[in-house]
Amino acid sequence: MEKVTYDPIGEIRSPFEEPSAVPVDPDEPSGAAGRVELDPEFEPGLDGLDGFSHVTILAHLHRSPADTLRAHPPFADGLEVGVFATASPNRPNPIAQTVVRLDSIEGTTLYVEGLDLLDGTPVLDLKPFAPKPSLLEELETGWIGEHLDQEY
Repeated sequence: MEKVTYDPIGEIRSPFEEPSAVPVDPDEPSGAAGRVELDPEFEPGLDGLDGFSHVTILAHLHRSPADTLRAHPPFADGLEVGVFATASPNRPNPIAQTVVRLDSIEGTTLYVEGLDLLDGTPVLDLKPFAPKPSLLEELETGWIGEHLDQEY
């Protein structure tokens, strides 16, 4: 298979210096305000993004080990599942997908809330978050649905 490489377009600025400090559920009050700082060459790519309330960030989890195919979800009391059935940061290709609230854009800096990434995390891409209602009608939550009432 052909090797795939990407260059970051920017990086995250957040209060989280260590992986243990990152909230498991960024919707909780521990979800942080922070910034996405893009390299200046990408400023034209931000045109039109300010009309969206939320942004999906794709990032490289530069401090996550990529050595496991099994995970223990923190809210599922001893359950072990395949890493692809979780949002665990420890995965073969440590790529994060997270949705944040977009507060404002100033130049090449996006001010966001609900951030769950380490300070200095390389950003690979940004996309406006716009869910398709037809997909939500058919949403299946797998094993997560059985554990939604558990505390993290």
